[in-house]
Amino acid sequence: MRYEDEVKGEAKQIKGTAKANVGEVLNDRDLESSGQADRATVRTHEKLGRAKRKIGEAMEDLGEKVAG
Repeated sequence: MRYEDEVKGEAKQIKGTAKANVGEVLNDRDLESSGQADRATVRTHEKLGRAKRKIGEAMEDLGEKVAG
């Protein structure tokens, strides 16, 4: 099951890539840098989302083992 953080992160990743590409095409360094910064931030959020999912899955597994 995918968590909301991961899905939102993917959408923001696309937005950051688009900004960086448009900035490159228009030779707008500020826009390009902004897009690159967005992508870097998103990667961190995606990693946190994956970690939260894995912790949730581990908790479910533990609950199942305890319940027997």
